[in-house]
Amino acid sequence: MKKFTRTIVAASLLAGLSFSAFADFKAGFVNTDRVFREANAAKAAQTRLEQEFSKREKELIALRDNLKRGSDAFERDAPTMSESQRVTKQRDLVEQDREFQRKSREFQEDLGNRKNEELAKVLDQANKIVQQVAEAEQYDVILQEAVYVNPKHDITDKVIKALNAAK
Repeated sequence: MKKFTRTIVAASLLAGLSFSAFADFKAGFVNTDRVFREANAAKAAQTRLEQEFSKREKELIALRDNLKRGSDAFERDAPTMSESQRVTKQRDLVEQDREFQRKSREFQEDLGNRKNEELAKVLDQANKIVQQVAEAEQYDVILQEAVYVNPKHDITDKVIKALNAAK
């Protein structure tokens, strides 16, 4: 019985100590998706990407439209074409489609890579701001992903404001 009582007292003491240790624990949360949508640096990165890739996108749209027109014309004119003309036109359309698909894949890959580069720069800046806020306001931990966060722990607005003020 004495041993059981000592165990209960020790467990209560440990629970009290751990509760007092967590009483001073300060946690925060940053929604990186909101930072990417709302921060001026992220918006500027998006504008740079649009400017950088707009010409290629227009070229792809023109290629697609040209291919569509050619395909429509082929379907319309195929019954009146000779066999050799039909085969030649089909090969030409298949080649144009391959070229369009290749350029489209390259465009998507290049855009994805550049977007990742730009977002990495914004994330790096945001992480520095998060660290500054955490140190200034004495946070013990800042989370960037969570299933649920009480809004009182969300410091995203502070980070966005500080990120917009930097530069």
